[in-house]
Amino acid sequence: MKLKQRVVLLAILLVIFIFTKVFLIDNLDTSAANREDQRAFHRMMASLHVELDPRLDHTLQSPWEIAAQWVVPREVYPEETPEIGAVMHAMTTKKIIKADVGYKGTQLKALLILEGGQKVVFKPKRYARDYIVEGEPYAGYDRHNAEVAAFHLDRILGFRRAPLVVGRFVNLRTEIKPVATEQLLGTFMTVGNNTCFYGKCYYCRETEPACADGDIMEGSVTLWLPDVWPLQKHRHPWGRTYREGKLARWEYDESYCDAVKKTSPYDSGPRLLDIIDTAIFDYLIGNADRHHYESFQDDEGASMLILLDNAKSFGNPALDERSILAPLYQCCIIRVSTWNRLNYLKNGVLKSALKTAMSHDPISPVLSDPHLDALDQRLLSILATVKQCTDQFGPDVVLVEDRMTLSHL
Repeated sequence: MKLKQRVVLLAILLVIFIFTKVFLIDNLDTSAANREDQRAFHRMMASLHVELDPRLDHTLQSPWEIAAQWVVPREVYPEETPEIGAVMHAMTTKKIIKADVGYKGTQLKALLILEGGQKVVFKPKRYARDYIVEGEPYAGYDRHNAEVAAFHLDRILGFRRAPLVVGRFVNLRTEIKPVATEQLLGTFMTVGNNTCFYGKCYYCRETEPACADGDIMEGSVTLWLPDVWPLQKHRHPWGRTYREGKLARWEYDESYCDAVKKTSPYDSGPRLLDIIDTAIFDYLIGNADRHHYESFQDDEGASMLILLDNAKSFGNPALDERSILAPLYQCCIIRVSTWNRLNYLKNGVLKSALKTAMSHDPISPVLSDPHLDALDQRLLSILATVKQCTDQFGPDVVLVEDRMTLSHL
């Protein structure tokens, strides 16, 4: 064989070797990542049921100190949290030492300070579990039980971007009124035999108070994030106009995602994928009201999109508002880890997992069966949407590998 032919043959063999090696390495990496996703899913399923137990492993720390140490730029709480039951027990039982109006926002809530100085946001019950909220997908009052359900869905999806939420019954006469500020106290009234209050907010009206059953009011409490992690508010790129006859650009421009990708902080880093994760989360819970979102301040797009204020959810189980998924079907990208988790949750697993996760809550049952059934149906719609994307663009384009190392030091 001539020297030239030998060189060409060696070159061909070298190319084949390199491509084979790269292919094998890629497959091994992908398989390893997929195996880790599966292990993480099994760990989550094994820890679904949380007993509200006051005992702490760290006896020298309060539950509030432990929860504060959990927070890092990409997580509100870590994957393994043996103390989560103790923190949630404290949230639902610790003495209320101060109660004030919730100043910001459009919906009725109260700011409570619990023994030990921990702030929580209290949202009162406004609807029965089987009440159907008609009209626009963002219509109606906040739903306290939606906050509880959304927190547990955040756990199940493996996002860990929602602050802790638990149900709580409070006695307005003995627990709230004696420690209430004058501003909150001034909004109390009696309707029939029930103690009520209407608070202070954009839509708060004396004619539309939240009323207890006698003196006992059911609600949810959301753990306030540590003050050392100040929040920055952003306008959601897929936000609605909330004006009849006026559409947002994303509602008529099919190439809108291309424009978003050229805009900071969506042109680099994890933020756009966080937006798509959030669209999936919001579609599952029926939340079409995320016009703004929060991240940690001065993060330059690196921290997570925090899943705050999920109470405009679970209003109508028969309404599947597909426009919530616009970031997904317009951008046609999704994290591989999110895609894997969604696939593990099909065939009724999601409904069963959420029902189990919420079973410990003081206000259980948190959701009616139609809402749980709707979750499984909406999951199928998400999976079908991603399949349409992969059919059009190919899985290599649609499925994005983005696993960020998270540290809890």
